[in-house]
Amino acid sequence: MKFFDEARIEVIAGDGGNGAATFRREKYIPMGGPDGGDGGKGGDVYAVADRNLNTLIDFRFKRTFLAERGENGRGADCYGKGGDDIELRMPVGTVITLQETGELIADLDQDGKRVIIARGGRGGLGNLHFKTSTNRAPRKKTMGQEGERKSLNLELKVLADVGLLGMPNAGKSTFIRAVSSAKPKVADYPFTTLAPNLGVVRTSENRSFVIADIPGLIEGAADGAGLGHQFLRHLQRTHILLHIVDLAPFDPEADPVHDAHAIVEELHKYDEELANKRRWLVLNKLDLIPEDEREARVATFLEGYGPVERHFEVSAISRAGCQEVVFAIQDILDEEKAAAQAAADAAAAAAAERGEAAPDTASDDYDTDYDEDDYADDEQEDRDENPNQ
Repeated sequence: MKFFDEARIEVIAGDGGNGAATFRREKYIPMGGPDGGDGGKGGDVYAVADRNLNTLIDFRFKRTFLAERGENGRGADCYGKGGDDIELRMPVGTVITLQETGELIADLDQDGKRVIIARGGRGGLGNLHFKTSTNRAPRKKTMGQEGERKSLNLELKVLADVGLLGMPNAGKSTFIRAVSSAKPKVADYPFTTLAPNLGVVRTSENRSFVIADIPGLIEGAADGAGLGHQFLRHLQRTHILLHIVDLAPFDPEADPVHDAHAIVEELHKYDEELANKRRWLVLNKLDLIPEDEREARVATFLEGYGPVERHFEVSAISRAGCQEVVFAIQDILDEEKAAAQAAADAAAAAAAERGEAAPDTASDDYDTDYDEDDYADDEQEDRDENPNQ
C-alpha cells in the first residue's frame, strides 16, 4: 500500500432542524395553545486517532464528509431528532489545520483521542417557547442554524522516539533492520527507501522505543533535489536524531565530512527546532575499512567535522557496535521520562498545596441545552411590536 502522509478534505456538519409553529387542535379543547416542537441538532464531525492505521490513504479519493441534518420540529410538542454524528478515523500523529489560515484544529497524538472538528448547528425553537401571558398564540419560531463547514489539511507526523537521517545509501535501513524487527528494503543503490519505516527496538521485557527511518537527504534538498524535505516532518516528534555517516563511500571522490555538514545545513533550512535536537553521529560501514586504518579514518573525520555530543562506531551489516547505540538511547529516554514525571508530580503537588482543583477536561464552550432566557430579548421585541396582544 502506498504511503500517503498529506491530504485535503472538506467537512460539513449537519444543519439544525427548524422549529415548528403549530397549535393544539382537539374537539373539546378550544384554543389549546401553541404546541410546536423544536428542531433537532445537526450532527457533529469528529476525528479519532486509530493506531491500526498508518497512512491517510482513506482520504485520497473521498474528500467531502457530511454529517446528518437535524429533523424539523412538529406539532403536538414533537421535537425533531438530532442528526447522527460521523467519525473520521486517522492515524495516530495526524495534525489537522485549517487550509485558509493554518490554524491548528487538532493534534491526534494519542491512540483513541477524539476531537470535534466541525460542530452541528443548533435546532430552531418551536412556538411553544414564545408563549407569554400577553401573547397566548405566538406564531413565532426560529430556524435551525447552519452547521460548520471547514476545509482542512491533514498532515501525518509519525510518532517515534528516535529518527535516522543521512545521505542516501548511508546504511539507515540496514541499521534499523539490525536493531529491530522492521524489514525495509535494502539495496546497493541510493533512494531504496521511498517512505518512512518504523521499527520497535526492545532492550528488555519492559523497555523499548520506536525508531523511524526516512528517505535519505542530499545537498540541495531545500530546493527540491532528491526527495527534498518531504519527509523531514516525521522527525519533528523524535527525542534523538541518529545521523548515519558512511565512512567508506563507493565514490572515491566523496567526502564524508562535507556530506555530513550538508545534512546539518538542510536541517537548518527546514526547521531550526529540528536542527537543535539532540543529534548523535553513527559512523557506519567500518567493516569495509581495514582494521589498521579504522582508528585513523575515524579520527580524521571527527577532526574535520568538529565538536559532537556523542559518536558511535558501528557496522550495521554485521551488527557490530549496534547494541551499544541501542542501550545508550534507552538510557537517555529513561532519564527524560523520569524527569518529565518528576516535573508533573511537582506541578500536581504545588497545585494541591494551593487548593486548586484538577482542570476539567470536558468542553463546556458549546452548550447543547437551550435556555429560554436566551430568547427573552426576542419575546420583548415581539411584545413591543404587538402591544395589543
